[in-house]
Amino acid sequence: MTAPYARHRRAVAIPAGMAMATALAFLPNTAATAAEDAPAAVSAEATPLSYVVNVKPGHGISASVKKAVAEAGGTVVTSYDQIGVIVVHSSNPDFAKTVRTVRGVQSAGATRTAPLPSATTGDLGSPKVLSAAEVAGAEAAEGQDPLQGLQWDLPAIKADQAHEKSLGSKKVTVAVIDTGVDDTHPDIAPNFDRAASVNCVSGKPDTADGAWRPGAAESPHGTHVAGEIAAAKNGVGMTGVAPGVKVSGIKVSNPDGFFYTEAVVCGFMWAAEHGVDVTNNSYYTDPWYFNCTNDPDQKALVEAVTRASRYAEKKGAVNVAAAGNENYDLASDEITDPSSPNDTTPGDRVVDPSECLDIPTQLPGVVTVASTGAKGLKSSFSNYGRGVIDIAAPGGDSTAYQKPEPPATSGLILGTLPGGKWGYMAGTSMASPHVAGVAALIKSTHPYAPPALVKALLYAEADAKACTDPYDINADGKVDAVCEGPKNRNGFYGWGMADALDAVTK
Repeated sequence: MTAPYARHRRAVAIPAGMAMATALAFLPNTAATAAEDAPAAVSAEATPLSYVVNVKPGHGISASVKKAVAEAGGTVVTSYDQIGVIVVHSSNPDFAKTVRTVRGVQSAGATRTAPLPSATTGDLGSPKVLSAAEVAGAEAAEGQDPLQGLQWDLPAIKADQAHEKSLGSKKVTVAVIDTGVDDTHPDIAPNFDRAASVNCVSGKPDTADGAWRPGAAESPHGTHVAGEIAAAKNGVGMTGVAPGVKVSGIKVSNPDGFFYTEAVVCGFMWAAEHGVDVTNNSYYTDPWYFNCTNDPDQKALVEAVTRASRYAEKKGAVNVAAAGNENYDLASDEITDPSSPNDTTPGDRVVDPSECLDIPTQLPGVVTVASTGAKGLKSSFSNYGRGVIDIAAPGGDSTAYQKPEPPATSGLILGTLPGGKWGYMAGTSMASPHVAGVAALIKSTHPYAPPALVKALLYAEADAKACTDPYDINADGKVDAVCEGPKNRNGFYGWGMADALDAVTK
């Protein structure tokens, strides 16, 4: 059941009863025009691209590197000296190749294959928005927010029980590194951390008020994720996994929906320097689904994001990421990737996922989250893999495959949407924020716990779940994925299902 098309965000839009998960896909329709044999000299017709140049951390940019960047036709946009990552724009098609030969440069690579600005794209997926009648007709038990009865995902991780003990601490902040967050939403506004919010799309922080919000034509993805984590328990709408913690918006997706390396690096660095306790990363870093370390450009991207995510953890953040929606076995010897580069012209390529990494989810130290549906089984679309998946949480699935118990009606995940609305989405994008919320509850219970201890508790407190064998999610008589490993550490569920109750009581 591996889906055949390029995936972008870690969410899928699945109408009730649909037989195949459909992802939010973005189809670029323009290509970079720089020819491989173009001269090094920059011409008026040259295509401007963005690059990361990695040098030794902690010493700033040396005069010789600055000079070499300029001589190669590059302009420094910003630099993160703490981790030795420089963001550069250049119209020289040989820029990276030239700069790699410079003394002091450890790696360098283009962050995209499309020109600046990015290729025009079309968003083919959208959330299922709750109508006014559905909002008015929702059933909730006494003491619950009005839409909580639709949230089968909360009891699936015992969050409803956890809320009787604790809603989480307002001293804990979860950063949603994503498409932007609408902090004016009535379920988000009470818990929004403006000081920890920013727009990082250019690779350089934009701190203008509201810069973290999605534009009217941009994806609601980040707003949905933010509500899943920390929608306030305030008698309005829905309830988040950790409704007492703070949530911030770090916008790293450009208007066309691409998450480029320089923006992701900026996002992690901002989180690191602004007291964030948990980051949620429901995306992969464009344009390569898998970044192969034997390719000099892709190697540089892996190195830059690795440095940034490790720095964020060093500064106290637990980094949580979605595993992806292609039903890939990330522990297999090879995977056919049909989607890269997704900002120009993708083509099939066979990769070894142990050497070609999905970033940030496969980076060291990052919590990798698989998705489950309303029956507690691996979602039809969720990536998996023994030794890769750390933990599982509700991300939804087709209602036809995994139907929830009443009063919930949809097998998808309810979340907040821009403009004060609510709606359903599904994907590992929706599973990851559940784990981020549980991590925030652990941090609330153990305020002085470093990231390593928070992660250890997250795994130790998870409810072990045995492999689903055979796994035939659509009941067509064919095995759709093979799970390997014991009950307490396997390829579908990792250490098990996240447990919010244990997070506030142990």
